[in-house]
Amino acid sequence: MSEYTLVHNEAENKYEYHIDEHIAYITYDNQDGVLHITHTIVPDALSGKGLAKKLTIDAMNAIEERGLKVQPQCSYTVAFMEKNPDFQRLLG
Repeated sequence: MSEYTLVHNEAENKYEYHIDEHIAYITYDNQDGVLHITHTIVPDALSGKGLAKKLTIDAMNAIEERGLKVQPQCSYTVAFMEKNPDFQRLLG
């Protein structure tokens, strides 16, 4: 898989990948330093390539670098955290 650059769109509370004319993104609601992950969206044209997982890993690493915690609310992120116990240290 190609490497993508993670963009933190703070104005819209999103972590994004810009790929050609598409945007894959994770949305969150910041509640006192705990980011409640509300949606993980990958456009249909990019689905089936493991992009949601890569985006989630990059977003979790960025969140950890900021010293924040996460509370998964979207079904994808809940399942991701269950399958990737290394990231459970970020649960807040």
